[in-house]
Amino acid sequence: MNVCVIGVGYVGLVTGAVFADLGNEVFCVDNDKRKIDTLNRGEMPIYEPGLKEMVKRNVDDGRLVFTTNLSKGVKTAKVIFIAVGTPPKPNGESDLSAVEAVAKEIALNLDDYKIVVNKSTVPVGTGNLVRNIIEKHRRSDVEFDVVSNPEFLKEGSAIADCLNPDRIVIGVPNHHVAMALLELYAPLERTMLITDVESAEVIKYASNAFLATKISFINFIANLCERAGADVSLVAKGMGTDSRIGKEFLQAGLGYGGSCFPKDTLSLLHTAKKFGEDASILESVIAINQDRVPRFVRRIVARLKPLNRKVIAVLGLAFKPNTDDLRDAKSLEIIKALQKKNAVIKVYDPVAMDNARSILKGVTFCKNAYEAARGADALIVVTDWNEFKLLNLEKLHQEMRGNFIFDGRNIYSKERVESAGFEYHCIGKQ
Repeated sequence: MNVCVIGVGYVGLVTGAVFADLGNEVFCVDNDKRKIDTLNRGEMPIYEPGLKEMVKRNVDDGRLVFTTNLSKGVKTAKVIFIAVGTPPKPNGESDLSAVEAVAKEIALNLDDYKIVVNKSTVPVGTGNLVRNIIEKHRRSDVEFDVVSNPEFLKEGSAIADCLNPDRIVIGVPNHHVAMALLELYAPLERTMLITDVESAEVIKYASNAFLATKISFINFIANLCERAGADVSLVAKGMGTDSRIGKEFLQAGLGYGGSCFPKDTLSLLHTAKKFGEDASILESVIAINQDRVPRFVRRIVARLKPLNRKVIAVLGLAFKPNTDDLRDAKSLEIIKALQKKNAVIKVYDPVAMDNARSILKGVTFCKNAYEAARGADALIVVTDWNEFKLLNLEKLHQEMRGNFIFDGRNIYSKERVESAGFEYHCIGKQ
């Protein structure tokens, strides 16, 4: 099948590469010429395990093309995916300007029946918005359908998630268009849920907001455990073995970040208020998450004060392992707060440092964790990379001037860290 993916950000690039790998002819379109040129040189604008190899294989085989020519992509394809960004406005509402602009361009190039698929995360009602824009701007009475097909990719495992999804949600206006999307996804042999367009739009936000709620809930429990002398890791294990709850997203820490949970929870909150619904549950989820870093920094300051000219090593910059994504990364918030206290910051991350150089100022970028620790008064674990879990703690202690570890992801056992000579501070434990 001929497919066009408009927007080669995280979702669009992975989606296009996987559809090509399944044997489709895919045009990936973006108006950022530098990004397209980068991809045509075989370089990836994002870090994602397995993506570079998949892109190269399908470009070499002629199934995957990167271009700025939206007109050619639209006219060649039967199915057109909109995968542009929908960042939050200051009030939390999703900014749909990119979606609206793409819908207009699709309309101007519509020459035959097309299926237009909203792959971007968009609030309920966006399907109707896209339909109205295309109807208004199309140059002839060409038929088309608008579909909602939300993505559920996790950064760091996006290829596997795309090839082996838990479910494929397809929100359609009629049976005919449903069959076309079923044909496109059939090679994956996964569970497909066919809904109306509005329900599919809500499913994406409801899923992410529910997972954000689990994270904020376990962090609330972690706060309680710190005061009561309990161990949040044991509490989470006891909860997670209940099949009704499950163990996923019950890791206490610095809260959720990244490109999805923060903006999607805010967007759902805005949508709920728009429809006049009480959204206090989401307000609490957001409030708990927003206090994670300030609470963590308060603990650091209380133990190290004054921070003036104290050297602090920060391990991990990306918002999670196996990605170079710094959107809503807790590291940035922590570093900014410590710099305000006049601390000296050294940092290391296995893959996110190039992205961080244009964002972080006044920090020292190091080639590994041991160099970051050299001469430091304290070390902070922000991202739970496996590399950090396997560090030689005795060697780390020898490199440092101080003996404090503040573990924002609970990657170490207290016994192991203390036996190496450290004073250990983690989340949800005493």
